[in-house]
Amino acid sequence: MSHSVAGEPSSAGRRVAPATTAVYSAAEWDLLTSLPGRVVVAATSAGPGRPTRGVAAGVAGLDAVAAGRSSDSDLVRAVVATVYARDDAAPPVERLADLVDLLAACRAAVRVLGRRADPADSAAYRQWVQSVAARVCQAPPAGSISPADRRLLDRLGTALALR
Repeated sequence: MSHSVAGEPSSAGRRVAPATTAVYSAAEWDLLTSLPGRVVVAATSAGPGRPTRGVAAGVAGLDAVAAGRSSDSDLVRAVVATVYARDDAAPPVERLADLVDLLAACRAAVRVLGRRADPADSAAYRQWVQSVAARVCQAPPAGSISPADRRLLDRLGTALALR
């Protein structure tokens, strides 16, 4: 193990939270960083009028989450960095038994963002989360959004205060 001049362990391998995260409590940050994954799970899950999605839809969701790395928003980039910095031993995203839970989490995220985030970052985050769901819903083999998927996206858009 290498040490710095002051005798402290080197920063190699140490995760440093982006400054953007400092304004959020641990619970708030967990909500913001878990929401994109929860959206992927919900959008890939079968539901009334919605087919079971395959691997391609899950990959499309992961690609959409990763696309946040190139966002203009510091908040979105910080969320993506946190998502990808999590230990492999971190518990997997829970399968949602009820869409109501996801929509409530979206509304809670909107409240947190309203209190803590710059309005531009808030809008960018909410639009990014919505785009994650849209990418999953448009993934092959469907390639287009079904009426049931449209209802899901509309409900997410409302919960994310985009409509």
